[in-house]
Amino acid sequence: MLGISRWTGKGCSYRTVQRFFQSIICWDKLNWIIIKRQLKETSTLVLGGDGTVVTKAGKFTYGIGKFFSSIQSKMVRGIGLQTISVIDIVKKKSWPILIEQMQPKKSEEKEIENIDKPKRGRGRPKGSKNKNKQEAALNAEMQQIKSMLLKVKSLLAECSKVTIKYFVYDGALGNNAGLQMVLQSGFQLVSKLKNNSALYLPWVGGYAGKGAPRKYGLKLDFRAISEKYLKFENNEDGMLTRYFQLEILSKSFACPLNIVVIYKKNLETGKIAHVILFSSDLGLGWEKIVEYYNARFQIEFNFRDAKQFWGLEDFMVVKEVCVNNAVNLSFFMVNLSQSLLPVSNAASINDLKSHYHGLRYVDEVFKLLPKNADIIKKEQLIEQLSALGRIHEVQKAA
Repeated sequence: MLGISRWTGKGCSYRTVQRFFQSIICWDKLNWIIIKRQLKETSTLVLGGDGTVVTKAGKFTYGIGKFFSSIQSKMVRGIGLQTISVIDIVKKKSWPILIEQMQPKKSEEKEIENIDKPKRGRGRPKGSKNKNKQEAALNAEMQQIKSMLLKVKSLLAECSKVTIKYFVYDGALGNNAGLQMVLQSGFQLVSKLKNNSALYLPWVGGYAGKGAPRKYGLKLDFRAISEKYLKFENNEDGMLTRYFQLEILSKSFACPLNIVVIYKKNLETGKIAHVILFSSDLGLGWEKIVEYYNARFQIEFNFRDAKQFWGLEDFMVVKEVCVNNAVNLSFFMVNLSQSLLPVSNAASINDLKSHYHGLRYVDEVFKLLPKNADIIKKEQLIEQLSALGRIHEVQKAA
């Protein structure tokens, strides 16, 4: 807060910044105002979601608890954030539109999960009824994502030129509950399945004459998929990569899945690995599924910029409203800086910050000059001072 008050112009004291952090602000609408100005009708857009963890050592920060950090590969103490972003596939840019804080699991819930459930006998219990897989129970994370998707959907409806059909998320939604949640929100899901998932080809035989018609055919062997499903093959640097696309069934999913199996083999060592991507849209091509899922990684650059340049790792507030404003201010600055880079003479955020630091230095210098001082060319002074902290040289027009 002190840094913001020092670098802001007239009328922004430290107390003013404190009042700002304690205000209720519609950050999603502010983000959308910036985002929709950068989008074009020809843009290919998807929604992407991901979570991040901000480490905190204190005890009183709102929502502090234990969260899994993918960077450190372990549980860390801090606050968890859930993010929904608009991703431009062509430009390969992500724009955070809605950020909410995740609540840690209570100790009582963890104890219930750790209790060993008694094993039941083989076969189906007596009196059990068939369950409707389309009415799957949602956990707390899925319920939060669903509410966020509905909020974003209402924002997108305000702009007629923006049409988004797909929502991309990691393997946390690679199950029937996650799929049904996204479909209920009005989007199609592109996600990832576990590499040991039990998948079956549709049954192509005839009717046996009694009972229900057979639904599931042969179980899919990921290392021996038929060549008729092969879409693309590439062999570079001793690594064979093959892309298969097929429609399959799973006993845990309510509907068929459009999957892409990425098969990789090291020709020198003979090691084999595979990745299973899927979509609920049976008509989506394999190239789009791979492209959309890969584009989700652009969100990680937003997390990096928010933590490295815009204070996501540095805020000291502890109250709920203040924490929400500090987090959203960091992501708002990510969107603002991304919109300024194309129109400014800067190649990176460091250069952009150096430029505006230089502008502030020039204003302070002119305040100190006496009234009868010699004339100084302001444009030349701005150019020299703003270039001091830049990494890249200033590109002069031809």
